[in-house]
Formats: sequence, structure tokens, C-alpha cells
Amino acid sequence: MATAVPQPEPGIRATLRHRPFRALLTGGSIYFVGNAMQAMATAWLMVELTGSSFLAALVQTAVFLPMFLFALPAGVLADTTDRRQLILGALIVQAATVALLALLVLAGWAGAATLLVMTFVVGCCTALLSPSWNSAIVDVVPRPELPQAITAVGISYNAARALGPAAAGWVFVAAGSGWVFVLSVLGVLALLESVRRFPPRPHPPSRLPAERLWGGMLSALRFARHSEVLLAQLVRTVAYGAAGSALWALLPVIAARQLGLGAAGFGFLIGCMGAGAVVTGLFVGALRSRLGLERLVALGCVVYAGVMAVTALTHWAPLVYGVLLLAGGSWMAVMSTFNTATQTSVPPWVRARATALHTLCALGSFAIGSAFWGALSDIAGLQAALALAGLCMLAGLLLARPFPLRMSEVGEVTQVKTADNLFIVHEPDPEAGPVAVEIAYRVQPGRTAEFLEAVSLLRAPRRRDGATFWRVYRDLSDPTRYVERFIVTSWADYLHQRARATLADQALEARVRDYLLAGESTRLEHYVAEL
Repeated sequence: MATAVPQPEPGIRATLRHRPFRALLTGGSIYFVGNAMQAMATAWLMVELTGSSFLAALVQTAVFLPMFLFALPAGVLADTTDRRQLILGALIVQAATVALLALLVLAGWAGAATLLVMTFVVGCCTALLSPSWNSAIVDVVPRPELPQAITAVGISYNAARALGPAAAGWVFVAAGSGWVFVLSVLGVLALLESVRRFPPRPHPPSRLPAERLWGGMLSALRFARHSEVLLAQLVRTVAYGAAGSALWALLPVIAARQLGLGAAGFGFLIGCMGAGAVVTGLFVGALRSRLGLERLVALGCVVYAGVMAVTALTHWAPLVYGVLLLAGGSWMAVMSTFNTATQTSVPPWVRARATALHTLCALGSFAIGSAFWGALSDIAGLQAALALAGLCMLAGLLLARPFPLRMSEVGEVTQVKTADNLFIVHEPDPEAGPVAVEIAYRVQPGRTAEFLEAVSLLRAPRRRDGATFWRVYRDLSDPTRYVERFIVTSWADYLHQRARATLADQALEARVRDYLLAGESTRLEHYVAEL
């Protein structure tokens, strides 16, 4: 399908009129600032303690690797359990961990290993609560305002990246690193209070068996594998995040070695990137409408690669501050576009998991990329690492043809209620399976090729929503009879598959029925494995 240019989006001001959204966004903003302060203080403290580019970059890995490990399980929990309890539990553990880290730093007992372990634990808490919080905050706005809600969250996150490190740098110099961690605890408590006052909407009641953690993870991966729209966005996110992580990860080294800056100067470098992201966030909706998804992403990649090249070659701090504003704007424009396209291209049942997959791809590649670029900087030098990262960023533009970006139409994400009559005598146990489903068609003579072309389009939605096998067979005793057959792991999974059908899937099935013989209808049969 051709890449679609999005329609003009509602303004952010309209989205902010929703009080629950405004409250959750405010709590999240303070939380983001606290996390950014903690990450900056940890990275700079690591440079002071060890002087190693690799260990400094490894701080970013400790921050973001938990997203790679736990984002998808957390997404399943967000889609299937009490999101409020999940968020509050993670925040309580995070507050206790950061408070302990503050005490250790103030006492002078925190070494490199302690910093990395504590940072990893905090990252795990953030990974567990992020899908639930992201789902909760966008659930309170109508779908037409969803892109701007996501943009507002992106602005908040990047504003924190601007304010947090700058504030942390001044506190670091004035009072010491331990007090930065003390202030970070307050950010955690702010989000905890906003979630307590405005709890996420509960999941609607369902007669279907609840998905288990492993099965829910497989459902999300299967959906991504067989949804061309979502898969393209995830692949592009991985490529961009892996290449772009070099600049973020090597900023402490750039500040200390190349520019000769202190903690405050390093905080200002990160603040410049965050400020650029905030300014761009105010206009990114208009830019998407004017340029389209692909042109905006291509522009962002070229600008970001250029910034890495300039940063690799210059020793003049004012120039670096200026180009980092452009880098932050490019990062915001591209990542916001990927995130918006992801969340608007999936139905509600898998939205938290799709958000988790986007997070996994963005921050997982960021974490692994940070470690790689840090190690390469120690081996080949800072300039070589940044130059290679810039080339990789430009090479990622070649993915536009095999993995084009677009936002799904409303019919592709709107679920529909299917008929309850399954034509069975006794309903099996939910865990019974595998289940084979057969749908028989009697096709008009002379229209076989058209029928096969139409029915082949059902493969993706069947596999996407739960089928582990799909095929169409021709009846050798009757040339007009064809049978579509697919297999689902259990009866419960089959019921979930039926509940996930969308208006677009319904339209595909209606198109297939257009080729049936006059007066004929489809015949649905179910089989449960016994041996």
C-alpha cells in the first residue's frame, strides 16, 4: 500500500483540556526530570571515578537495557492486569532504590559496580511501569487527539532531558552528587501521587479466559511479525536508535575530553538536545502533515548524521551547543513519528504491547548501541566512532523502500463483535488444543484465480491474531470447493482470535464471499486434537 500523508492533527492545547491527561502528564514530567537528573549524575560520577569511556557509556546501557528485557512482559501485564497496581508497585521499589543509592553516594560508599547495579534496578522499574503509564495516559483522550497526546508525552520527556541534566549539573557542583539522587526520589513520588489520584481505566469485562504472560508475549510478537505496518515501524526504530545512541552515549566523553567541560557543562550539553526536542515537539504535528512521514524521517536522519560529524571534528563548545539543538529536534521528530505511527496502527487489545515493542526496539537498540559505541571509542577513538555512527544513520535511509511507514486507517484498528454461534455441540476446555478451524467455500466456475487472490489476503490477519498455521486446499472430488484451514494453539486462543477481528478483516471476508456460488454460504467447522 502506498505511503499515506497524515491529515492535519488537532492542537496540543485541545488535548490538554482533559484533566486526567493533564494530571498524569504533569506527574510523568516530574518523574522524567528526576530520572534524567539521576542518569546524568551517574554518568558524570562514573567518569570521575573511572575515567573510562566504556564504563561511562555503560551507564546508558544500564538505564535502557531493562527496557529490552522487560518491556514486552510489562506490555502484556498492562493489557491483561490491573495497571494501577503495577505502576504503584514499580514506583515504590524505584523510590526505595534511589533513596538507598543517595545514601551510599553521600556516605562515599558507591563504586562503579554499585552505580551500575542500582541504575539497572531503577531501569527495571521504569521498564515495568512504562507500558501501563503510556496506555493509561492515551486512554483518556479520543482517537483523533491520540497523535498530539503522544507528542505531548514526547515533549514532556525531552523537556526533562533538557531541564534534568542542567539542574543536575548545578546541584552536582553546588552540593555534590548525592543530593542529585535525593531530588530524583521526589520525582518518583510525584508520579506515584498522580497515579493514585487519577488511576488508569480498568480493563473492560470480558467473558474470555485471561491471557497468560508467555502466551501474551507470543501474541504480541506474532502480531508484529504479520502486521506489515507495525513491523516496518519497529525495524526502522531499531536502525535509528542503534545509530543515534552514539551521540547520547559519548556525550560525557565529548564534554570531558574534547571540550574540557565540567559537570555543569556536560549537563548543558544534554540540556541543549532536550531543548531542541521540546521546540520541535511543538511543531512536529504540522511538519508531519506538511512533509509526510518518510520525508520528515529522512530529514531528521540527515540532520542528526551531520551533527555527529560536526561533533566529531570540533573542539569549540559554542558550536557543539548549537548543533546539539538540531540533534535534539531531529531525534524528537523521528522518534515521535515512529511512536505515533505505532500506537495508531494497532487495535486496543494489543496497544500496550505494541507500545512496549516500540520501547523495546528503541531503547533496546539504544542500550546495545551505547555499549558498542563506547567500546569502539576506547579502541578506535571518539572521532572514528562518531563518524561511523553517522554513516550508519544515513545507511538506515535505505530501509524506506522495503519497510515503508504509514498510519493505519480507522477500520484497520476498530474491533468488531463476531457471531457467538460456533456450530459446536459442547464447548471444549479453554486449554484444549491445538484447534483446527476449517472454512469451506464453493466458488463460481471461472473465478477461481480471483477467489484465490482474495482469500490469500486473509493469511496475514489470521496469523497476526493467533493462527500458527494457515493454508487453502482444493477439493479433488469437487473443483468448485475450497477449504481454508488454520490452526490455533488452544480453544482459548481461538476465542481471543475471533474477538480481535477488525472492520478491515470483516471487509476482506466479505470480498471473499463475493466469489461464492449463488445461494451458497461458507461452512465453519472446528476440530480439537485428541492424539
